[in-house]
Amino acid sequence: MAIKGVLFDFDGTLTLPGALDFPAIKMSLGCPPDQPILEFIASEPPDRQARLMKILGEKEDASAELSLPNRGAERCLHILKAKQIPIAILTRSRLKPIAIALERFKGVAIDDFKAIITREMSLPKPHPQGVIRAAAEMGISTEELLVVGDFSFDVIAAKKAGAKAVLLTNGGGSVMAPEDPQPDYMIRHLDELPALLKEPGPEYAGGVSEAS
Repeated sequence: MAIKGVLFDFDGTLTLPGALDFPAIKMSLGCPPDQPILEFIASEPPDRQARLMKILGEKEDASAELSLPNRGAERCLHILKAKQIPIAILTRSRLKPIAIALERFKGVAIDDFKAIITREMSLPKPHPQGVIRAAAEMGISTEELLVVGDFSFDVIAAKKAGAKAVLLTNGGGSVMAPEDPQPDYMIRHLDELPALLKEPGPEYAGGVSEAS
């Protein structure tokens, strides 16, 4: 089935990795290094959850002020817009830092995205609810959706929802564990993404790899 929409993770995918210092944030929250932040907060007593979420929100907003577009992100988004391919965002963050960071993108506005699904609107990745909701808001099925992210949670959520998954490595290696569902494709940088919207063929030899 042809891809009719692209759903992006935000931090580390559309934005340059590093603005969100996850180890430092975890330390400030008292979150163990091997636990995801939102899941750790959810395991705490309700009164402590509120305090921790406030701290997390402050850290996210401060990090958004330092965010920059990722390599190839603006070009990729411009191509998709020119091809009239709907785009959306699925994030474990909030809307405010997304809006702040998008102000640094040239030729890209928040209204260009058909949907922005945040943790206030959906169960966070790796739960597939956000992928399903994004597809619905884009007016397509999950089978027609391509999900792009830099972390295992993005791939897991996509595959659970029945969408195609692209793992962005940002020039590194795979972050997937052997027992995880594997991505359909891996790319090093976002400027390689538009090739995936063509029929599979020799163009993949240029750097885009089809995961097995």
